[in-house]
Amino acid sequence: MTKQKVVVAMSGGVDSSVAAALLKQQGYDVTGMMLRLWSEPGKEESNRCCTPDAMAQARRVAGILDIPFYVVDAKDVFKETVVQYFLDGYARGETPNPCLMCNRQIRWTFLLNHALALGAEFMATGHYVRIQNSNYQLPTSNLQSPRTLLRAVDHSKDQSYVLHVLKQDQLAHALFPVGEFPKPEIRRIAADFGLPTASRADSQDLCFLAGDDYRNFLQRNLPEILKPGEIVTTDGRSIGQHNGLANYTIGQRKGLNIASAVPLYVITKHATRNTLVVGTLDELGFTELTARDVNWLSGQAPREPFRAEVKIRYSAKEVEAWVNPMEGDQASVKFDAPVRDVTAGQAAVFYQGELMLGGGIIQ
Repeated sequence: MTKQKVVVAMSGGVDSSVAAALLKQQGYDVTGMMLRLWSEPGKEESNRCCTPDAMAQARRVAGILDIPFYVVDAKDVFKETVVQYFLDGYARGETPNPCLMCNRQIRWTFLLNHALALGAEFMATGHYVRIQNSNYQLPTSNLQSPRTLLRAVDHSKDQSYVLHVLKQDQLAHALFPVGEFPKPEIRRIAADFGLPTASRADSQDLCFLAGDDYRNFLQRNLPEILKPGEIVTTDGRSIGQHNGLANYTIGQRKGLNIASAVPLYVITKHATRNTLVVGTLDELGFTELTARDVNWLSGQAPREPFRAEVKIRYSAKEVEAWVNPMEGDQASVKFDAPVRDVTAGQAAVFYQGELMLGGGIIQ
C-alpha cells in the first residue's frame, strides 16, 4: 500500500519537530520543508524563524527521523506580503498582526503550493489546534461544514486565533498533529524520539523583528509615520503632543507624559489627523465593533445573527457577544458588556465552545 505523502513545515522548534515525528510514526511518507524568510539588510541571519541555528536544528531532526529536508526561498514573497502588510497597517494608524497574513499567504498558500507540487497530499504544521472532518451544522442555518477547526487540547497554547484565515480547500490538505497534546507532553515525546529540540525555548516575538522593538523597525523602514502630533481628549481638547501614533497602543496609560488629575488612557488613534485620543477608564470600553475581510471557515456566512464568544487579541480572553454577518465580507459584533483594548488591525475571532467559526480584522 502506498503511503500518503505529507510535507511538514519545520521551524527548528519542538512543535514542528514532534509533528514530523508523530506523522512518521503514524506511517506517512514525511518530508520536512523550511522557509527562508526576509530579514532587514545587514540582519540576514537574524529572522527568528530561520536563523542558522534553527535551520541546523531542523536539518538535524530530519536526519534523526530519516526524512528528506528542503529549504525554500520565500524572502521576496514574505517581504511583499507580510512585512508590507505590517508597515501598511501602522501607516493607517492600526496595530496589525502580521502572523495572520503569514498564515494566509506564506504557510497556507505559498508553502502549501510547494508541498502539492512535490506530490504531497497533506501539509502539517506545529500549530496547537485540532481539525475535525465532519458535517458540522452551522449556527442559525441548515448549511454544513465538512471540515472544522477546534481549539487545542491545551487551551493555554491554542493557536486557532491565527488560523481563522484558512479556507476549506486549504483545510482539506491540513494536518495539525500536536493539537491533541498538552505542551509538556510534546516535550516528553520529543525527548522519547531523541530530538535535540526537546528543550528548545519557545519564541513569541515577530520573526522579522529579530528580537528588536517594533518601534525601532518602523523608525528604520517607515520613519514618516512617526511624526509628532496632538494629543486630544474625547471632547476634542488639545492637552499635549505625541511622538508618533505607532508608538502607542490602545489602552496604554504609562508614557503619555500628560499632566492630569485623573489617569488617562489611549482610547483611539486618528491617522488622517495624526491625533492621539485619550480619555478616562470609563471611556475606554467599547460595546461593539465592525470586522472587515471576514473569513468563515465553512466557506459560507451564517444567515442570521448568532451568539458567540469573541476573541479580540491572540492573548485576550473570549467575551460573550452577538455576531451579525453583513454584506461585503463584514460582520458586526455587539458585546454583552464594554470591552477594553479593542484595537483596529487586530482580529476578532468567533467561537462556540471548542469550535472556531471564523473571524475578520477590526476596523
